Amino acid sequence: MCCVTAAHNRLPMNLRFVEAFHWAVSLKSVTRAAEKLHITQSALSSRISALEEELGVVLVDRRDKQFRLTIAGQRFHVLAIRLLDVQRQLKEEMGNHASRPVALRIGAIESVVHSWLTGWLQQMRRTHPDFALELTVETSPVLVDQVRRGAQDLVFAAIPATDASVRTRPLPPMPMVFVGHAEQHTKPRYSLLDLSCIELLTFQRGSQPHQALLELFQRHGAPLPRVHAISSISAMVQLVEGGFGIATLPESAALQLARRAPLRCLLADATLAPLPIHASYREDPTSSLTESVLDSAQAYLSQGSATAPVEPAA
Repeated sequence: MCCVTAAHNRLPMNLRFVEAFHWAVSLKSVTRAAEKLHITQSALSSRISALEEELGVVLVDRRDKQFRLTIAGQRFHVLAIRLLDVQRQLKEEMGNHASRPVALRIGAIESVVHSWLTGWLQQMRRTHPDFALELTVETSPVLVDQVRRGAQDLVFAAIPATDASVRTRPLPPMPMVFVGHAEQHTKPRYSLLDLSCIELLTFQRGSQPHQALLELFQRHGAPLPRVHAISSISAMVQLVEGGFGIATLPESAALQLARRAPLRCLLADATLAPLPIHASYREDPTSSLTESVLDSAQAYLSQGSATAPVEPAA
């Protein structure tokens, strides 16, 4: 008889121990799993050990420093996901809601923060009253690495996560525009030749906006201007305000920023490539909150208000 099956007489087991085991397996690290569950590493290790004792099998191969499962551990993890999924369904069906807000760790690039994030969160607060936000603003490579390691539950970035255990959904891309000082850059339309005579500001070197800007000039055979790579939208805005040059920004973010800064979206003969946005998240068998929150973001963006074109200033 299978040793896992033979242990059924000692059930019900502590599902917190099952959850600890699942996240250690999913994140391939006891340390990362402990951070995810907000417990100490020793506490998480103790939960896995208690689970092994209860089942009467060894789940984790501890002979080297890498996190490896035994054959029994691999078999049990399949059952553990089912157990946690049933637990989640029971809570949802029976209306067992937590008495305190559920924290969800969200990461976003600045382009999202400066455009539709606030409007979406305001709307979501009405549909998810038990939602507590932990927001991290970082560059796309950092955010993707964080969701891979389990340090974020959901990230909005310009690149997708490629880890097999992380799911990714494409979101509507963000139109990009040239943005200048409202009082200094007053021409009704700018050619690439005009722009090549002005210093341009865009995102960090190697990013999609940086590459797209260089390719735009190369494709049209226009002289390449001096391009400054800036990792912060706030810094770009301050530089444009100070007369340092023209920036390339998401159109929706430029509209928001123009309400409190002397910025102007410039009409140009050539169109910048849109900024792709991807939502990446790790599936959680214990909760449907992450996918529900992402569904909310997609529904908000589908309304069109967050990405509607903005008429450049006259």
